[in-house]
Amino acid sequence: MMIKKKNHTFLFSWIFLAMINAQNTTIPVNVGVVLDFDSGGGKTAKVYLSCIEMALSDIYASHPYFKTRIVLSTRNSKQTVVGAAAAALDLIKNAEVLAILGPETSMEASFIVNLGDESHVPILSFSASAPYLTSLRSPYFFRITQTDSYQVKAISGIVQNFGWRQVVPIYVDNMYGEGIIPFLIDALQDVDAHVPYRSVISPSATGDQIIKELYKLMTMQTRVFIVHMKPNLCSKLFSMAKEIGMMSKGYVWVLTDGISNRLNSMNSSVITSMEGVLGIQTFIPRTTELEKFELRWKGQFQQDNPTIIDVQLDVYALQAYDAAFALAMSIENVGISTSSEIHKDASSNSTNLDTYKVSENGPKLAEALSITRFKGIAGDFKLVEGQLQSSTFTIVNIKSEGEKPVAFWTPENQMVKKLNDSTNTASILSTNSKSNLGPIKWPGNSLSVPRGWEIPTNGKKLIIGVPVKIDFTEFVKITKDPKTGTMDVTGFCIDVFHAALKVLPYALPHEFTPFSNPDGTSAGSYNDLVYQVYLGKFDVVVGDTTIRANRSLYVDFTMPYTESGVVMVVPIIDRTSKNAWVFLKPLTWDLWLTTFCFFLFTGFVVWVLEHRINEDFRGPPSHQFGTSVWFSFSTMVFSQKENVISNLARFVMIIWVFVVLILTQSYTANLASLLTVQQLKPTVVDIKDLLRKGDNVGYSKNAYVYGLLKEVGFNDSNLKGFRTMEALDEALSKGSANGGIAAFVDETPTMKLFLAKYCSKYTMIGPIFKTEGFGFVSSFSSQNVCFIYHYARLRILDARL
Repeated sequence: MMIKKKNHTFLFSWIFLAMINAQNTTIPVNVGVVLDFDSGGGKTAKVYLSCIEMALSDIYASHPYFKTRIVLSTRNSKQTVVGAAAAALDLIKNAEVLAILGPETSMEASFIVNLGDESHVPILSFSASAPYLTSLRSPYFFRITQTDSYQVKAISGIVQNFGWRQVVPIYVDNMYGEGIIPFLIDALQDVDAHVPYRSVISPSATGDQIIKELYKLMTMQTRVFIVHMKPNLCSKLFSMAKEIGMMSKGYVWVLTDGISNRLNSMNSSVITSMEGVLGIQTFIPRTTELEKFELRWKGQFQQDNPTIIDVQLDVYALQAYDAAFALAMSIENVGISTSSEIHKDASSNSTNLDTYKVSENGPKLAEALSITRFKGIAGDFKLVEGQLQSSTFTIVNIKSEGEKPVAFWTPENQMVKKLNDSTNTASILSTNSKSNLGPIKWPGNSLSVPRGWEIPTNGKKLIIGVPVKIDFTEFVKITKDPKTGTMDVTGFCIDVFHAALKVLPYALPHEFTPFSNPDGTSAGSYNDLVYQVYLGKFDVVVGDTTIRANRSLYVDFTMPYTESGVVMVVPIIDRTSKNAWVFLKPLTWDLWLTTFCFFLFTGFVVWVLEHRINEDFRGPPSHQFGTSVWFSFSTMVFSQKENVISNLARFVMIIWVFVVLILTQSYTANLASLLTVQQLKPTVVDIKDLLRKGDNVGYSKNAYVYGLLKEVGFNDSNLKGFRTMEALDEALSKGSANGGIAAFVDETPTMKLFLAKYCSKYTMIGPIFKTEGFGFVSSFSSQNVCFIYHYARLRILDARL
């Protein structure tokens, strides 16, 4: 027994000494940390650094057999890109770090990434989210956070869910602010939302400058704003917005995750000014491990920083923890054998850009980071091409007591009301309408969804050009009050435009302006009218304006709202016969002759079959001939008195009676039609006949039809322009031979109006040319009218469904 106890004691002693020896043989690895310790007294930087240190403490405590130990070298970026670059260069050359955690901002990261490329030192940023960093294509840059381009789908989902059609982004004037804009605009266009204006604010803007820009936004119609900037500038923006009344009912504010993820760092007065705002937050699952970590971190942080109170962890702090954890795992997997494998020949205390060597273990460490996978505090840690993949976003509503989740956005299911509690990732309810979101408290303590637009007191009206017409005023009619001088514009085209305005989700102040000379006459052709939009005199043209290829070169058209095509109106003549021989018209002469021959033939066949056995068909030859002919013709009225005895004759008579029945019925119907229905036929059926005969053709003055007729081959001497229906009717009545016209060519809607008045005299032939119909006109730079008609059309189609 004593021998066994001695053996056990010896074994435990040997294991204890082996562990101590193993700990004494760990290899220190220098890792740099670049944070901003000047901004806000370094409060945020200290939070991030404490999370990094706790991550290293946790991983080495849970993995005591690791041979490597990270030694942190911390540097201050001093709130500048130059300061961050100098700090990184000092870490690479003098501290000989194997990797760098940080920096905090995207602009600082863009410079440090280049240093990492040259020295093969991996850069792990947990808060640099600008999309343009992806374009650097650096194998040594690892973004342990989501790029800003991921959240634009969540933002566009909010806009689509509430039916807002115009959005104004407000962003900081630097690479961070500008980076998200192309992705945001594309995402908004995918949901038929447009950006009429971009509000750019300088990072160093004063309160007066911000107020000036906000007042400019107040004069616009749009009331939906997306804010993308750093929290310090955002705090100033909302304080100014609250001061001038832009946090009242009717306004909509949406924050990107760069702000929403740091709401915990903002003071209560700023949160109060942001009440009613919606925000996009990176979703962090509330796990037991996270709750335990928060308790441990808070106790440790208060112990290390007793002067800093009421501090909360944000998303980036958790991602800093995961970044340090992943780096420690990757360094261990690389298998560093000595602490002096990098920058061996670098001169000390030097920050020259051309005096350092590359890291020998950098490529191995970059590869190890790329394949590292684990369940982190902030969620699943998985890098694809150096980028943390898109995850779920939380849509929060900021209230005085804090932010409250109202919905979620996932890459798989888009907008959802809540997540599956078992996985925190699967959607159980999609949101396709406003009612499917949680209750939202909007600015001004309003519970009703803002419509997203208001009529500004000094906003610009849409100047709408309308044609001046003498006739066919059913399309556009301009009436001027002689006493007040005010214009009243009515007509079918104006009614269509107003009907489209009624279904819009926002108001559109507008003013109709006639395209006229000082004396009230038309100022030019329709081509001239359309060209005024290109020149900027009119914003829009509403009228009987045809969509033409040559016009679409410099203006934009809506979809057509009338029938298309160019037709020809010609006189009609009544070809009904009025003479005494009209009873012969139902059948042709060939049919008359054939019928007569069959009468004779049928009588002959019956005579052959009956005269030997039937006394009615006997007698003198003249009697037999008369009887046979009489018998055949009397069958038309079924008045024959002779009996048929032969079965063959009876069979012939059955066939003949059936033929006679069909013949008499057809004759009766055709004769009735000839005597009762007018036989109206056009004088011309093809425009080429007019061209061949040299007849005169009419067209509407100032219309594009003149050009079409010239292209066909008509001479000016054969073309006559008209303005009124009365003049047109008179010219058609005269005819081409008497100085009038043989046909009038114009568009289908116009000619239908003409025929409605003179339907008994003329008819419509065609279409002889293809056109696209009437459409509203706007410039390429202004999508107002095209959106109006497109949106109204979709609403009407939805209503029909």
